[in-house]
Amino acid sequence: MKKTLLILSLILCGGKMMAENYTVKSPDENIVVNVETGAITTYSVSFKGQVVLSPSPISMTFDNGTVIGRNMKVTDVDYLSEDKTLTPVIRQKSKTIRDHYNEMVLSADKYQLRFRVYDDGLAYRFHTDFADSLKVLSEEATYCFPKDYNTLFPEERTMLSAQQPLFKPMKLSEIRPEQFCSTPILIKIDDKARIFISESDLESYPGMFLKKQGKYELAGKFAAYSLEDEKTDDRQIFPTKRADYLARVSGTRNYPWRAMIVAEDDANLITNQLIYKLAPESEGDYSWVRPGKIAWDWYNALALYDVDFKAGVNNETYKYYIDFASRYGIEYVVLDDGWSEAWDVTKTVPEINMEELVAYGKKKNVDLILWVSWAPFREKLDEAFDLFSKWGIKGIKMDFMNRDDQEMVDFYYTVARKAAEHKLLVDFHGAYKPTGWLRTFPNVLTSEGVAGLENHKWGSFVTPEHNVTLPFTRMVAGPMDYTPGAMLNFHEKDHKIWFNLPASVGTRCHQLGMYVVYESPLQMLADSPSNYYREEKCMEFLSQVPVIWDETRVLKASVGEYVVVARRSGDTWFIGGMVGKKGQTFDINLDFIKGTKTMTSWEDGVNVDIQARDFACRTKKVKQGDTVTIKMYDGGGYAAIIK
Repeated sequence: MKKTLLILSLILCGGKMMAENYTVKSPDENIVVNVETGAITTYSVSFKGQVVLSPSPISMTFDNGTVIGRNMKVTDVDYLSEDKTLTPVIRQKSKTIRDHYNEMVLSADKYQLRFRVYDDGLAYRFHTDFADSLKVLSEEATYCFPKDYNTLFPEERTMLSAQQPLFKPMKLSEIRPEQFCSTPILIKIDDKARIFISESDLESYPGMFLKKQGKYELAGKFAAYSLEDEKTDDRQIFPTKRADYLARVSGTRNYPWRAMIVAEDDANLITNQLIYKLAPESEGDYSWVRPGKIAWDWYNALALYDVDFKAGVNNETYKYYIDFASRYGIEYVVLDDGWSEAWDVTKTVPEINMEELVAYGKKKNVDLILWVSWAPFREKLDEAFDLFSKWGIKGIKMDFMNRDDQEMVDFYYTVARKAAEHKLLVDFHGAYKPTGWLRTFPNVLTSEGVAGLENHKWGSFVTPEHNVTLPFTRMVAGPMDYTPGAMLNFHEKDHKIWFNLPASVGTRCHQLGMYVVYESPLQMLADSPSNYYREEKCMEFLSQVPVIWDETRVLKASVGEYVVVARRSGDTWFIGGMVGKKGQTFDINLDFIKGTKTMTSWEDGVNVDIQARDFACRTKKVKQGDTVTIKMYDGGGYAAIIK
């Protein structure tokens, strides 16, 4: 049976059938989407006259016997255009976003197929109008490429995953039939185009993975509906029995956008906001949402020194964190694992007096965020939200979900909505990639789903090369909680694994550059306050760098090799640079600043080849049109403030 389906897929991906044709173009006409309907429905994509996606079948099968997208008889075709300005509640990349697209809606009996095409990408989704609730048995979402393109393949071993892959360079033909990956995935067409595949508006539906199908094809892979599960000793709940269907759904609903970014070069990936634009607009008042930086305890294992108390999960330790945050204008302190009983998030351990800590923080203008494991939190969901609000907590960091089947996706939405009702921020950890949360729920400020700094506690595989791949892959989907800020830094050849005294791979300035390059409206300072107190020059930068931006410009960009980004907050510009294995030197023209300003830069030091933490801090006057030289060592970085 599987062989028959594969042969059918190869025929559909490679050949043409008698069909009706419908076309919709991007506003600038560079992207052309051609849809063919009939026995099967396929779509193909060309960019500047070059086919980048061959006819690719799409359909959905339901338990009422209906297969939408097959034998499609189009009863009506509507075209519309939109050109408006979005003003994000939270400015991830820019103060405003142009939302300019052309749309084509193909209507058939009891369903619609909608294509939306922008100058920088496209997306499609199904909408159904069935009378009753039903089950989705399967979804056909295929990507048939005309050639053997290069990919950065985010391979997964299981669909019970925190989605923290390394992005492996592989040609489509090199991907084995048994391999599959999470999304997003980046595909390099040639020097003129990149394709980025992900999804937006993922509500009450499983997330999309991709598996190998045919020679140059990928196909959607989805976790089935969970029927039974069991608890583990490690505060987890895992499915033990799954259904033969993907989701239970209402008869009338939209399905997720299958999004494809088409970028002319690497730089355009970083500024792309397609996933955000496709997501539903938020409802209600979110003016209370306060982005900011967070002093974090878990990465540094509460390893304080030069103090007169025993460091650990206790009030004295967290007051020290609050004092540190207050001194440097850091908005939040997070209490990570250990503050509550294992399976009861409404009960603190004896060493923690939450009311006292919240009151102490208020005096210092520092708010608290609480880490919770999702399974114990779910057991006392409403009680916990009410209690956290009563305490004066400002947010939750929810962890260990490690799946994106329909049940878990529903839980994300429940948490986001209830948190908003209680005016609480959310940071999802152990999480699938963002699918437009920041627009729909502006209180969901960031999420993990990324192999970040914490991996240095048990390995050396998070390399500078990986770090300069992320801005073009995972970060394109939305804010990422990489948790930068390591003050102990080593070159890859010198790196040692110390769980309780972790150090990063790469230079000190590589870490500082992340605060401009990486987007996260809740941005961690991962290291020990005791270490930061000894790094006053670095804290001059970290205390000033914002977490939201009015404007973003990508100055230099090459996936896995280097990235230099300039971002503006008010009248102040910040520059962040990072390189992979090989150092780089760039001459940067300051044509984007106005007038004469003072530029303070943090640069890899003269002895950085020996000591990865060596850096130099320099100040000089600059004016519009000046050229500055940025020199970064192997695994190095750069940071600057121009004001």
